[in-house]
Amino acid sequence: MPVLVYAESPKGKFKKTSLEVVYYGHLAAKAMNTECVAVVLGSASNPEELGKYGATKVVHVSDAGLDNFDSQTHAAAIAKVAQNENANFVVLGFSANGKALTGRVGVKLDASIVSGVNSVPDLSNGFVVRKSVFSGKANAMYNLKKENKVVSLMGNSYQIEEVGANAPVESISLDLPTAKTIVKELKTVDGIVPLPEAELVVSAGRGMKGPENWGIIEELAKTLGATTACSRPVADTGWRPHHEHVGQTGVAIRPNLYIAAGISGAIQHLAGVNKSKVIVVINKDPEAPFFKAADYGICADLFDVVPRLTEALKKFKQNN
Repeated sequence: MPVLVYAESPKGKFKKTSLEVVYYGHLAAKAMNTECVAVVLGSASNPEELGKYGATKVVHVSDAGLDNFDSQTHAAAIAKVAQNENANFVVLGFSANGKALTGRVGVKLDASIVSGVNSVPDLSNGFVVRKSVFSGKANAMYNLKKENKVVSLMGNSYQIEEVGANAPVESISLDLPTAKTIVKELKTVDGIVPLPEAELVVSAGRGMKGPENWGIIEELAKTLGATTACSRPVADTGWRPHHEHVGQTGVAIRPNLYIAAGISGAIQHLAGVNKSKVIVVINKDPEAPFFKAADYGICADLFDVVPRLTEALKKFKQNN
């Protein structure tokens, strides 16, 4: 029985999270001594390239009606492909769409369900997967006992690797329910790496004193090739757009590097960023709670440190 992975393709393109899911499916299939099959819904450019990340076959349901996301229709399609492929382990991404689909697909397949896993199944004593709990302060192990199993993968849990070549693509059509949601307009943010996928993030808070000062943060992010973010008070006051808000009530991220300037580090903010591999804090308050969670801390005025850091990085890039 193969592992089935759902590779999202918004606007016909595969996101980093989709490639992570395929690679995770490859690792899981290897542990289970089986194959990884990817399912793609709607328009997609070069679906055969998913084979480079571990898919041995791609099932493409190319109905144009699937281009606009509808959780009921998409869940029905994924469940039908799982049944057609005789797959009893289904993997989705822990994205906004993945969160809406995981439970629905699990119910349709009468499966055990776990959202936000960060480990390949351990088969030594059942079918055990791991996920972070209590805002990342602990890990919980789940033994999935039903025949069918559905999980979603937490972003940045695995470093993507190319492990194969282009995979054969099987185009099929399915008899799907009519979507109950009518999409009249879709607004998305283009041209930047979405925060859940970003490996480098530069964030700032109320220590910036006002939106007019944000240029130094954007310049640092541009120099690093990073995505910008902010704390909740900054988004709530309209200094920055809400899609940049990271924390417990915003976007939870797991980048390789998180630079926080002028953010005190309240528990709600830490809960959304504490899985970052390296945290750098810039704050002139030596009592800022964020320093306790930081790998590196600079206790100084951010308006002095950030421009100097940017210039140092530019010089380093020029010489290397």
